[in-house]
Amino acid sequence: MPELPEVEAARRAVEENCLGKKIKKAVIANDPKVVDGVTPSDFEAALLGKTVIAAHRKGKNLWLQLDSPPFPSFQFGMAGAIYIKGVAVTTYKRSAVKDTDDWPSKYSKFFVELDDGLELSFTDKRRFAKVRFLPDPAAVPPISELGPDALLEPMTIDEFIDSLSKKKTAIKALLLDQSYMAGIGNWIADEVLYQARIHPLQIAASLSKENCATLHKCINEVIQYAVRVDAECSRFPLEWLFHFRWGKRPGKVNGKIFLL
Repeated sequence: MPELPEVEAARRAVEENCLGKKIKKAVIANDPKVVDGVTPSDFEAALLGKTVIAAHRKGKNLWLQLDSPPFPSFQFGMAGAIYIKGVAVTTYKRSAVKDTDDWPSKYSKFFVELDDGLELSFTDKRRFAKVRFLPDPAAVPPISELGPDALLEPMTIDEFIDSLSKKKTAIKALLLDQSYMAGIGNWIADEVLYQARIHPLQIAASLSKENCATLHKCINEVIQYAVRVDAECSRFPLEWLFHFRWGKRPGKVNGKIFLL
């Protein structure tokens, strides 16, 4: 499942390549399971002629700000991915569309061509993503229900320790709770808990202050590192659990964190 670093890499790619450009063509999939609350024809008509002003992210959600509302928003689900033709955009290793596939991919749910010829597509191979067209995506669920973004709104150590002391749930389950902290999914939760030497099933409130401080440090370091390398997993430190957690690579992991 794409997590904060992968979605942030997509946001940055849109920001670097699409801002200030007008949408001259739009194709929205006829897939009501993914495209939520608006017909493809209405969606397409409302996009035409609009200019992309900004790209925003909270947690694992991304939305495009146009020169007037409503705005397209993307909840990445298990396999959502942003592709820009001719531009390298990091995608989650299990959601990648092959370079040999047709363009736009048969999995495309949202496709636009900009006035300079650049083409952008949001794909979803497993159909658990959501594409919406909203006046203010941040003001309504699911984005309005999210906790603080793990990158943009990190808790202080004192806030983190205090919050954990009140939670009587397993620490991994808490980290995965998007209403507690937005953006952390399975691979980040596994990584930071491994790096911090904390069992995923340990009750959050039972963690010592020292454990909490270590976990706080690991969350910040892992997320910041992954974002700095644009979520390109081949650039993650070789000692990270990430490379071993699917059982495809033999060897030992020592949990050491490397900083750029």
